[in-house]
Amino acid sequence: MLRLLVLAPLALAALSVVTVGALRWLDPPSSAFMLEHRLAGLWTEGRAPRLEYRWVDLDDIDPELALAVIAAEDQRFPEHHGFDLVELRQVLAELGEGGPSRGASTLTQQTAKNLFLWPGRDYLRKGIEAWFTVLIETLWPKRRILEVYLNIAQFGPEVYGAEAASRRYFDRSAANLGRSRAARLAAVLPDPRGYRLDRPSERRERRVGWILAQMRQLGGIAYLERLR
Repeated sequence: MLRLLVLAPLALAALSVVTVGALRWLDPPSSAFMLEHRLAGLWTEGRAPRLEYRWVDLDDIDPELALAVIAAEDQRFPEHHGFDLVELRQVLAELGEGGPSRGASTLTQQTAKNLFLWPGRDYLRKGIEAWFTVLIETLWPKRRILEVYLNIAQFGPEVYGAEAASRRYFDRSAANLGRSRAARLAAVLPDPRGYRLDRPSERRERRVGWILAQMRQLGGIAYLERLR
């Protein structure tokens, strides 16, 4: 029994290394969040929902969207190694001062969570997320992390990935979005059920304006040259 308790975690760790390593080149056909979405629909409604999802390479996604997502979600993405310690310190300081709770997840952490894990904030999930974050940052280049994130992020109630969202909401491919549409897509990422692309709101438009300002402040798509 003791041997099993030792070998089982080692085997799972080795499997996770192999899986993450393979996904540097292999495009995932789905994600853990999509699977959970289907299972939840099957459980509550007796049928799995039809999710919109279509993989495209990063070269076929408008760089304005890549920039908008970085501006909205993780402006230190090119520099950090999976964890934004600057942002984390700021969040902890705000909590200590009784400020509102907010997240400090990087794009790498969000990719790890969406691809491999389940929704929630429990310590077990956060610990496994940290492990996968380290693996992804070690085994993938930044461009691959961004590519996977843009393809598996949820942009609507049943819409996953930049290509499916672009065609669903703008009737065009993700390669031809332009800056304004890119900002609108990025604006929904914190809460794709609250910031609905098909339901304009003043709150969402304020966020779009903020993202556009951040994109200009970062220097436009030339900022993406820092990714390796």
